[in-house]
Amino acid sequence: MIRVEICIETPQGIEAAHSAGADRLELCASLDVGGLTPSMGLMHYAAQRPLPALAMIRPRAGTFIFDADEASVMRDDIHAARQAGLAGVVLGALRPDRHLDHELLLRLSEACGDMERTLHRAFDLTQDPFAELEFAISAGFTRILTSGQKPSAPEGADCLARLQQQARGRIIILAGSGVKADNVAPLISQTGVTEVHASCRKPAISIADDAAFGFGSQPVVTDPDAIRALIAATRQTERSRPV
Repeated sequence: MIRVEICIETPQGIEAAHSAGADRLELCASLDVGGLTPSMGLMHYAAQRPLPALAMIRPRAGTFIFDADEASVMRDDIHAARQAGLAGVVLGALRPDRHLDHELLLRLSEACGDMERTLHRAFDLTQDPFAELEFAISAGFTRILTSGQKPSAPEGADCLARLQQQARGRIIILAGSGVKADNVAPLISQTGVTEVHASCRKPAISIADDAAFGFGSQPVVTDPDAIRALIAATRQTERSRPV
């Protein structure tokens, strides 16, 4: 079965994903900058809901090169996710030479204990994704969230197919970025991936003065109809596969 993961940043998103039939949640703050570590409150809320949830561990926006102080914060956030009872965490880190920061990721992976670990799209910025896939396996990661080193997963389908072939069931390739109901079928067919990741958001009603006062731009909410359409498209793809 193709599993559908939805990234969310609010309790509304958690409830929308659950009602629409998603398989798993990625918890974030600030999705507009690629996702940051969510609040403890959101972690606890998600842990009490039916869907398994993984928390993004990213202390700030910008590069994925983290110093020792930021690494300490990330470790503490992993402990917070464990204490909240979440299924896992989503993390990644780079060195200045655009290789994964193996030393830091091994330390953070150890801090995860028996939680699931997803290697996030810092992977897409690495020089050699095929070598880094082998590292991710050796470091105990459950899956890799990747767009195939392109801005969107449909654009990176060729690379995703190669990663899926190399993985050989040793690690899950989770295709994400730009995944929608109208492109997920060819993406799955071209790559063979068994998990997809999407945000499925839509604009919310806003008060015009909010942005002028510096409170943020147009707000968005998780769209349960978009999630249902995405899931329906994946199910149709499964039914169309040869037995």
